[in-house]
Amino acid sequence: MKNVEKYARGYFMPPAQSLKWTQKEYISEAPIWCSVDLRDGNQALIVPMNLEEKLEYFKLLVAIGFKEIEVGFPAASETEFTFLRTLIEQNLIPDDVTIQVLTQSREHIIRKTFESLRGAKKAVVHLYNSTSVAQREQVFRKSKEEIIDIALTGAKLLKECAEETEGNFQFQYSPESFSGTEVEFALEICNAVLDVWQPTAANPVIINLPATVSMSMPHVYASQIEYMSDNMKHRENVIISLHPHNDRGTGVADAELGMLAGAQRVEGTLFGNGERTGNVDIVTLALNMYSHGVNPNLNLENIPYIISVYERLTKMRVSERHPYGGELVFTAFSGSHQDAIAKGMKWREEKEPKHWSVPYLLIDPKDIGREYEGDIIRINSQSGKGGIGYILQQKYGLDLPAKMREHFGYCVKNVSDHQQKELAPDEIYDIFAKEYVNIKEPVEFIKYRFTDNDDFQTVVTIRTNGEVREITGSGDGRLDAINNALQTEFNLEYGDLVYTEHALETGSKSQAVSYIGIKAKNGTVYWGCGTDVDIMTSSVKALFSAVNKLTQG
Repeated sequence: MKNVEKYARGYFMPPAQSLKWTQKEYISEAPIWCSVDLRDGNQALIVPMNLEEKLEYFKLLVAIGFKEIEVGFPAASETEFTFLRTLIEQNLIPDDVTIQVLTQSREHIIRKTFESLRGAKKAVVHLYNSTSVAQREQVFRKSKEEIIDIALTGAKLLKECAEETEGNFQFQYSPESFSGTEVEFALEICNAVLDVWQPTAANPVIINLPATVSMSMPHVYASQIEYMSDNMKHRENVIISLHPHNDRGTGVADAELGMLAGAQRVEGTLFGNGERTGNVDIVTLALNMYSHGVNPNLNLENIPYIISVYERLTKMRVSERHPYGGELVFTAFSGSHQDAIAKGMKWREEKEPKHWSVPYLLIDPKDIGREYEGDIIRINSQSGKGGIGYILQQKYGLDLPAKMREHFGYCVKNVSDHQQKELAPDEIYDIFAKEYVNIKEPVEFIKYRFTDNDDFQTVVTIRTNGEVREITGSGDGRLDAINNALQTEFNLEYGDLVYTEHALETGSKSQAVSYIGIKAKNGTVYWGCGTDVDIMTSSVKALFSAVNKLTQG
């Protein structure tokens, strides 16, 4: 590409090696989750939510289990201010939920913020000012000392206002644009703020280290977080928080490695809504932990409902391929994937293992409110016999012989390829019924009877060419006798009769289904299926169906 020399790495590695996080295998416990949907997420919407929508969204976040929720920037607009006052005055904030508000380090904004918080049971006041080289040089045109002074002025005013305002307050500081700040300077300004606030075990301070613009690979961010954690003053009384954005598509990786590096808290949004490419997706982070057997302490057991509310209120759409939440993320179209999933699900039924390990499915879709039917296996021209057989078995109780599944798989693929579309389960069943079940042309089975001799002898009533007549035959068993009658009457030659039958597992339990395959002289196998309340009659209908397929060519 042209102009590559225009770009340089704008991040800063720590001055000392910080790699202890690389020795950890996984995240062993959930962080403190803080939703910023109603602030960072809302400000990124084309049409921000109104008061009623924000109230409904807040209730959704509470129901999911968030204990910390950033509700807005109350000094920024009347809507933001009114929303916060509504939450407080109407007592809509549960006792175990802490609200959070954002404020710049500017006196009139800080005072307006505390005015909005009057009477809050517990609130985090989130102070920030930008610290990166680009912001210092281009936006504020201030020295490091002047940037530190902005932070300290705000920190002191927070303490003053908190003492003057009714409520219970905790402080949070963000060196905004941390990802583009020299790590030593970020540490210096955070320590200066901590010296003002003097955190205690009873009232710890949150230091939030945002990847405001994701600029580095995730391991660099983790090393930055570890350096800050190892060298921060009052560390035992500080909660290190992350706020990753997703500019490089690595927001989830940044957060996960940052937690390994010592962070105790994560700010993010549902499905990653936020400025530019979005904030880190807390749903993905939480369910990644869940897939490792770690309780994320969020209730995500009904993802379809959460998505429906999210999409209605934000007017945003969750992509079909979005991790966990997307419509197609548990769906297999590929034949080999379908076959492996179908066999894995069958293995689970047989073995009842303690742990989930189905091929291609990271977690059990049912654990987050998704259904197997229509979610796991969907059929198009790329699908195979395993998936098609799975659909018939799960939805209709039809357990086709392996070779018949293969034959039917090609039938379905041909239809899907010709029509250039995905096929619904009912369409698949209709193809199966038309292709194999109770075929009546050119020879229709009407009834049969047997005589009581040593050899099985039968009289079969049939209709062919509009004429009803009887044919006879004998054999080693009832089905063999009927089979011999057909071969003799119509001068047919075929062999290798394949026969299976079972009771239908869905629908009417009195129904029986039989499958028969016959091999013609040229090696082609023809399949038939019969259904009836009587197992013997279903077998005869299957035989007639297979013979009719043979005679049809």
